[in-house]
Amino acid sequence: MNTAERYGEKYGRELYEALRDGRTVPPLIARDAALTIDDAYAISLDALRRRRGDGEKVIGKKIGVTSKAVQDMLGVHQPDFGFLTDRMLVTGDIDVAAHKLIQPRAEAEIAFILEAPLAGPGVTAADVLEATASIAPCFEIVDSRIAEWKIGIIDTIADNASCGVFVLGEARANPRDFDLPALKVTVTKNGAPLSEGYGAAVQGSPLEAVAWLANTLGAYGVTLDAGDVILSGSLVPLEPAVVGDVFEMVLEGVGTCTARFV
Repeated sequence: MNTAERYGEKYGRELYEALRDGRTVPPLIARDAALTIDDAYAISLDALRRRRGDGEKVIGKKIGVTSKAVQDMLGVHQPDFGFLTDRMLVTGDIDVAAHKLIQPRAEAEIAFILEAPLAGPGVTAADVLEATASIAPCFEIVDSRIAEWKIGIIDTIADNASCGVFVLGEARANPRDFDLPALKVTVTKNGAPLSEGYGAAVQGSPLEAVAWLANTLGAYGVTLDAGDVILSGSLVPLEPAVVGDVFEMVLEGVGTCTARFV
């Protein structure tokens, strides 16, 4: 067993158990400064292996920490990536207790639904557009198993890119009908205006963000598959959520999405 595999088994089990128990753990990098991004990825894959052993199925992937607003908020200055499973997709209200959410925050995103696979390296924005069946408005509810959101790039990658659950709006649109960098989202919280942003917030274009994800995961032998839901990154600053909060987003020309916490 190599170093990355040893780290993966040690910390992967810890983060998996924290997820199942709905609790936090101390930052990994604070306990082991030698951890690398490759180690973090091994940890993430180990935790995912345990989740799949429980019957969870991977239905997509996500890119996170793509916008400057979110990077500045978290102190993480490069994107991260993680996996989406069927149990993370919420089709009704978000039951905070049932999903064992610890310190959730909501962020508005453009979701890509693929009709063809993408395998890096060498994936371009044009390739992403060609492989995409539709886009949809989406709320990702990020949630860190790292205590007090004291994350760096190592901790967030290891912790499945700090993903909790996600909500897809019902609308589907052809991405070829839009100037995606100029696509605008507006968000309200409990009926009051909260934030707004544009597709350009994520690496200049959500297409570029998804291409980055395909190429980054490709280096580890992971592909974006036909039918996958791909979350392309938050267009707005993430916002803490508690039971009783209602977030609504309008993705201009596409449709709406609501995240209701109960």
